[in-house]
Amino acid sequence: MSQPKPLNLPFDPIDRAAESWRAHFGPSAAMAAVTSIMRAHQILLSQLDSLLKPYDLTFARYEALVLLTFSKTGALPLSKIGERLMVHPTSVTNTVDRLEKSGFVRRLPNPRDGRGVLAEITEPGRDVVRRATGDLMAAEFGLAMYAEDELHRMFDQLRTLRVAAGDFPASSMRQDEGHGGLL
Repeated sequence: MSQPKPLNLPFDPIDRAAESWRAHFGPSAAMAAVTSIMRAHQILLSQLDSLLKPYDLTFARYEALVLLTFSKTGALPLSKIGERLMVHPTSVTNTVDRLEKSGFVRRLPNPRDGRGVLAEITEPGRDVVRRATGDLMAAEFGLAMYAEDELHRMFDQLRTLRVAAGDFPASSMRQDEGHGGLL
């Protein structure tokens, strides 16, 4: 699996930045954490997009296909896709355009809304989801260096941030709720 170009530095640049931050501005834990999250995002997105490239997919397109796979009918309004994937309508349109060009989805008029459009996954789309998912799971989504319990803790810690941002109310989490997945 390819990664962004390794930095190969003899020191941790984020730790070094945190030292400088402390000297100039004060406490640096939040700055160091957010900078680490942003770097992790770069690394993971590069790895996942590299794994998906042979399928003519990016991770964003893969997520849209998985969402359609999970839907009852295999079709969803574009607005619902944007809502569920938490992306801007323009991004959804672009994603669906690319998936349609690849033959993985088709657009249909929404029978419930004369102006609306549905994206429906095609059989080639379902096939590419199966194959790409196998590769992503074999690579453990780029997180093979973590134990299962560490992944659960990471999910829980980041969920706190998502609740604070208003993604969903904390009260909607069940006590027995398992740890989340992709969507």
